[in-house]
Amino acid sequence: MATVAAKTSEKTAATPWGSAVLIEEVAVPQRAGEKRFSVVVQLLETRTGERLIRYAYTTAGSARRGPVTMRARDLERLRAALERAPVLREALGL
Repeated sequence: MATVAAKTSEKTAATPWGSAVLIEEVAVPQRAGEKRFSVVVQLLETRTGERLIRYAYTTAGSARRGPVTMRARDLERLRAALERAPVLREALGL
C-alpha cells in the first residue's frame, strides 16, 4: 500500500541548493528478499520559494541518496499514490 504525507510539520531536507521544507511526499513500500524499504518522491521548497522534486529510497524512515530502482509493476502503485498528492502531482506535470 502506497502512502501519502502532506506537510504537517516543518520537516526539512538538505539539498545542494540548501535546506528545503518538505511540502508533500508519496512512499511506495518495496521488498527485495529480506530487505524492506520504500521508494519516495518528495516535493521540497527552498527558502527562496523554488520547488524541487527528490526521488529517494528510505530505510528506517531516513531518506537515502543513490540510485532509485522500481519494478515496472510497482509504478501503478506510485501512480495511485500520486492521485492522493495533488500538489506533488501538479509539480510533476501529471
